[in-house]
Amino acid sequence: MSKLRYAIVFLIYGLVIGCGAGCESKNQLTFEKQGRNVPSFNADSAYHFIEQQVTMGPRDPNSKGHKQTKQYLLNKLQSYASDQTVYPQNFSAEGYEGETLELTNIIAAFNPQATDRIMLCAHWDTRPRADRDTINTQEPILGADDGGSGVGVLLELARLFERHNPPIGVDIVLFDGEDYGKEGTLSKYFLGSRYWVKNPPVPGYKPRFGILLDMVGGKAAQFPREEYSMQYAPGLVSEIWGIADNMGYSNLFLDKSGSAVSDDHVIINRELGIPTINIINHTVTSDGAEFAPYWHTHNDDMDIIQKTTLQKVGRVVAELIYNRIETDS
Repeated sequence: MSKLRYAIVFLIYGLVIGCGAGCESKNQLTFEKQGRNVPSFNADSAYHFIEQQVTMGPRDPNSKGHKQTKQYLLNKLQSYASDQTVYPQNFSAEGYEGETLELTNIIAAFNPQATDRIMLCAHWDTRPRADRDTINTQEPILGADDGGSGVGVLLELARLFERHNPPIGVDIVLFDGEDYGKEGTLSKYFLGSRYWVKNPPVPGYKPRFGILLDMVGGKAAQFPREEYSMQYAPGLVSEIWGIADNMGYSNLFLDKSGSAVSDDHVIINRELGIPTINIINHTVTSDGAEFAPYWHTHNDDMDIIQKTTLQKVGRVVAELIYNRIETDS
């Protein structure tokens, strides 16, 4: 990236710092219908974006699919946000057995002139091992839902932002290296968000709130109110689940307490204090969160992606962004 493009991206994020007391004076997690038009979220488009990722194969760090998908995501976001507001944050991390992982967080800014901003995020990498499967357990998975679906929904929202300028600044952050770690320890999970919170594009980046999408495209998905989300941003959770209920989606966004799921949002909340929630498919058991039967297996492919699930998630998030956030404009 040229010095000029770095400067432009830093300027965009630097605008957020100038928000200062003006943003703090607003109740960041109070919402009300604004009477604005909400563009239509296209589930076919979101499905296509997932399919394109899966076509490139597993996207585990250092793999061929990882390199190809990185360029695909950069190109796609640049086509919606311009190459001057898309920032690849390249970094290295130590893997297992001395491996060096070459990783990239991908950041795109929409409505860059706005000092008042929110953040949408997902992870774009996939798991390097199918440790929940019964065969080929050390081979990487396709990750259509676990990785692909959150990215697919965000790319479709990016397409909407390019055509219908959002009323608030929106930053999309695609984290890398979320799913690299091995079961039993969290030390090598969330590599992208761990790096991002220590190295924000500009120190002091402080959006109103963040929304993390993880496993949001599966058949028969259910989203209870994840416990950490309720701890850090209960008002945001209540608004999103209320929108879903008004739309008739209470069978998807369950009005019940979920489990505490360790994910990128926990890193963001604890390290930066940005109130960030997680919309994630899981059920509650006595042992904690239980995920879909295809989770971390080779069955996490396009066969389990359902357009109606994508449609409902996308509509809810679009309604929040376009019609529930009070702004000065």
